[in-house]
Amino acid sequence: MTTSAGGGDTCVSHVPIFQALSAEDQAAVAELAVPTSVAKGEVIYRAGQAVSQLMVVHRGSIRVVRITPRGQERLIRVLGPGDFIGEGAFLTGERPDHWATAMTDSRMCVFRHEDLAGLVARHPGIGLVMLNTVSRRLSETERRLAASTSAEIDVRLADYLLDLPSQRSGDLVRLTLPLAKKDVASLLGTTPETLSRTLARMAKDGLIALHGARDIDLLDTDALVALVEGR
Repeated sequence: MTTSAGGGDTCVSHVPIFQALSAEDQAAVAELAVPTSVAKGEVIYRAGQAVSQLMVVHRGSIRVVRITPRGQERLIRVLGPGDFIGEGAFLTGERPDHWATAMTDSRMCVFRHEDLAGLVARHPGIGLVMLNTVSRRLSETERRLAASTSAEIDVRLADYLLDLPSQRSGDLVRLTLPLAKKDVASLLGTTPETLSRTLARMAKDGLIALHGARDIDLLDTDALVALVEGR
């Protein structure tokens, strides 16, 4: 990781965790931020490594993965601008059980945990945003875990597609996969081959239409919802 002087003000003003603060308070927070650049593929921290910083993504994307006992890599989540990592160690003092790696060339605002403790004491709203985010992540992880052990891959895939941001034009709903298919497969707890077969089967059944590597039209959202709800 490469740190740089200056730029903390721009970094802080563009991330949701600090946007409720006044301009004056944001300027004070910016004094504590260390703008840091990470290259695509660079490991930010490893499982079991001591983490003493909160890292807020300003630009780019970070992948969070867990290594299974069999040595397989399981994608947990992908973080984008405004998301943060390192909060677990700050809130609990525990070391992470996952790896964080830059998916793209990225830029982050980095805060030492000691400085963050002072910020939260002065601005409790920051702590509430962190706790809400952690709670939401836990709920999402629990839902995916439950689905991966009880639901078929077509149900998990339909649920994933329905949750993605999309654009509607008349009856047509169009979306773009935010990840490569191998990463989507990892996120859903399946293999790339099984994912490709499931997408092809959904297309054959008239539920979706595939365009290129990542663009998908949802042709029958009612049927996809029924699939998820078990109707």
